[in-house]
Amino acid sequence: MTDRVYPSSKPTTTGAAPGGTTAPAAAPAKSHLYNPTRPTYRPQAHRRRPRRSCRSICCCCFFWFLLVLLLLILLAATAGAALWVFYRPHSPTFSVSTFKTTQFNLSASSADASSSGHLSAAFNLTIAARNPNKKITIFYDPFTVSISSNDVILANGSYPAFASSPKDFTVLKPTLSSHSRDLDADSVTSLRSDLKKKSGLPLEFQMDTKVKIKMGGFKSSKVGIRVTCDGIQAAVPKGKSPSVASTSDSRCEVDLRIKIWKWTF
Repeated sequence: MTDRVYPSSKPTTTGAAPGGTTAPAAAPAKSHLYNPTRPTYRPQAHRRRPRRSCRSICCCCFFWFLLVLLLLILLAATAGAALWVFYRPHSPTFSVSTFKTTQFNLSASSADASSSGHLSAAFNLTIAARNPNKKITIFYDPFTVSISSNDVILANGSYPAFASSPKDFTVLKPTLSSHSRDLDADSVTSLRSDLKKKSGLPLEFQMDTKVKIKMGGFKSSKVGIRVTCDGIQAAVPKGKSPSVASTSDSRCEVDLRIKIWKWTF
């Protein structure tokens, strides 16, 4: 009998797909080997932040200081404008009502009129002080008063402290005197020359004090003021009767006296 060979039940696997198409080849496995063409990793150094220079710090501080100063000036100006609108502050006024010379004795040290000498003088004043403000009270410290003629001091005096209410009118009557005041030769010559004039002896007096004001519940700090009055012509009294000076041309000015360390402005 002839032996028959039967084919296997499992079909033989070929590279051809059914229908005559070729199956794609499997992807090759990724290589884990070191790539020599890849650049070497080098860690970057940490960059430090550049520090500010002393000049930039100083400029920054100056800028903020200037800004704060401008803000303070702006606030002060705003507050001052508000006070001005509401209170309308005005400086006090002074005027000379009467001026009497009760004593004036000028004696030279020798017969020569150009030599040094001595002066004994006394004066009585009546000064009117007015507060023109409607809502401000002015408080005056004690006054120091002096009378001079062509920068030659003739007498000194004082007046006590007082308060001036709104729209108040106060009469001041200080008494000034000097006894045997020493004068140099130039002062004696100047006084003798003025006493011979028809118009009389030109006089000027000053009053120095400190004031503070009250506006509602606010009280300011003390500020120095100087009251200067000139345009007064006086004559030497004859006998025991005092000499009344002419005050029609007199005028008084009030100036602030601000003291900074050793200087007064």
